[in-house]
This record gives sequence, structure tokens and C-alpha cells, in this order.
Amino acid sequence: MEWNHSASYLFGGVFLTNAVPHFVSGVLGRAFQSPFAKPSGEGLSSSVVNVLWGFFNLMVAYVLICRVGSFSLHSTDHVVSLGLGILLMGVMMARSFGRFHGGNSPGHS
Repeated sequence: MEWNHSASYLFGGVFLTNAVPHFVSGVLGRAFQSPFAKPSGEGLSSSVVNVLWGFFNLMVAYVLICRVGSFSLHSTDHVVSLGLGILLMGVMMARSFGRFHGGNSPGHS
């Protein structure tokens, strides 16, 4: 696999993971942190802003995963690149959003 395809799938996983909490929070009608809030990434944005931001991230993920190279779920290299992007972004988001929602406190369930 070419390095640029691997990088594209990795970042596709990043954008795909970022789409989930924003889109879901927005659809549930909940305000959520976004880059458009004040302060950026810490303040809350409206549910509509989060639906739009989540959908934008989903579109970018689609382009990076489905329109670059020939992504295949049967290719271990492809899936590892995508999965690594999902894992890295997931851990970063858990740490970042956990500060606001109690997910970083010890013993929190």
C-alpha cells in the first residue's frame, strides 16, 4: 500500500471518530463542545451546529476512506490504518471531553 493511502485511511478514521459524538449529541438535541464555541473546544455549541459539524466530519471521512485508493475491509494494512486513526482519536477525545463530563475522574463509572 502506498504511504499516502495509509495516511488517508488513518485520517479518515480520525474524522469518522470525530463525527460520532458531534452528530449524536446534535441529533439528541444536546449542546456539546465544538471548535466553533467560545472558548473553542471548551464552550458548548448548539445541537444544530453539532449536527452540521458531525456531518462535515463524516463527509471528509468518506472522501479520505472511499475516494483515495481502493479501501478494502479484506486488506489488513487498510484496516490497521483506519483502526489506528479511530483508536488515536478516540483516546484523545475521551481525555479531552472527559474533563467536561467526568470521564477522567478516578473511580467514575
